[in-house]
Amino acid sequence: MTARRRPRWAELRPLLRTRGVHLNATDRRLAEVASIPDLRRLARRRAPRAVFDYADGAAGEEIALLRSRQAYARVEFQPTVLADVSAVDTSMTILGRRSELPLVFAPTGFTRMMHTEGETAVARVAARAGIPYALSTMGTTSIEAFAAAADGRRWFQLYLWRDREASRDFVVRAQEAGYEALVLTVDTPVAGARLRDVRNGLTIPPSLSLRTITEGALHPAWWFDLLTTEPLEFASLTRFEGTIAELVGKMFDPAATIDDLAWLRSVWDGPLVVKGIQTVADARSVVSAGADAVVVSNHGGRQLDRAPTPLEVLPAVVESVGDRAEVYVDGGILSGGDVVAAVAFGARAALVGRAYLYGLMAGGERGVQRTADILRNEIAGTLALLGLSRVSDVGLEHVRLRGA
Repeated sequence: MTARRRPRWAELRPLLRTRGVHLNATDRRLAEVASIPDLRRLARRRAPRAVFDYADGAAGEEIALLRSRQAYARVEFQPTVLADVSAVDTSMTILGRRSELPLVFAPTGFTRMMHTEGETAVARVAARAGIPYALSTMGTTSIEAFAAAADGRRWFQLYLWRDREASRDFVVRAQEAGYEALVLTVDTPVAGARLRDVRNGLTIPPSLSLRTITEGALHPAWWFDLLTTEPLEFASLTRFEGTIAELVGKMFDPAATIDDLAWLRSVWDGPLVVKGIQTVADARSVVSAGADAVVVSNHGGRQLDRAPTPLEVLPAVVESVGDRAEVYVDGGILSGGDVVAAVAFGARAALVGRAYLYGLMAGGERGVQRTADILRNEIAGTLALLGLSRVSDVGLEHVRLRGA
């Protein structure tokens, strides 16, 4: 039997035109995308190397990132057959409210560098998908502009700055703008050694050099977009020029302790999520200090190389604090199957960052929408093939780690 070949764009174009469908170049590129790795490859072609590497890379030798991805590759599902999966419910309750997927769009810094539609594009997609999205302190859209972009579930991610009054100001602004939850990231006392950024000479904002001029010739659409839209800068900072490591060293507080979490709990009365938990002991500590949820995370491998692998730590954290706080996970998640696996190992939701950044680089808001559609379809398909009609029914009985 001859294998069926997927139609190419040149073959589909006449048919689409007869039906009144006209796709532009971005739509045509995205129509060829079938997975998040496909989006990654497209993003690599569309964005300058330094920009792509900023999103794609990790710290040191990138061992922590590799291990996170390998952990999901080791997952083996245990399906049940002859089960009614004619209707599949992918929704999950997150912080007491329905989310259409067990998924959160994670906070990412300097998002408009990937594409100038930036955080507002991601916010609109998240609202349509019915999932939360967290704006980063290091974002390129202001707290207020982000809130106005879409009527979705808005979370605000906070770093503890040396200037506590600046941190307090962010909290007050988030409250006044109607943000649902505060996400405190706790794994950045200093900057991780992101060697790709060093080798690429990445600065914020991107500086003109022989290398960037050459990249501009190879990626004219990206540079035209950058140079003809509003300036690329951090929305929550006064103007800054330099490397990410210099920025972290100047602004972030390496002296922060658990007492600062208690202080934050006293000034924020909404749900408080602590992101960057890598041990059971720390999970217990932050929950006792007032966290409503924790994210088992090694910052996508971008801080401490050889850090614990989140998926492997997740079950122990859930067993320890899952009766007192919600537990989420991130790192290495590039498919809907990965999301289902994370839920099976105890996560209430998975956070993804790189996945939607690939979409953003590949095609702006439409690329992010493609990310959301792919993940939604893969989550539903994985559940159906597992013989489950609800994502909330996934548990440890449905997975095992090969070689564990």
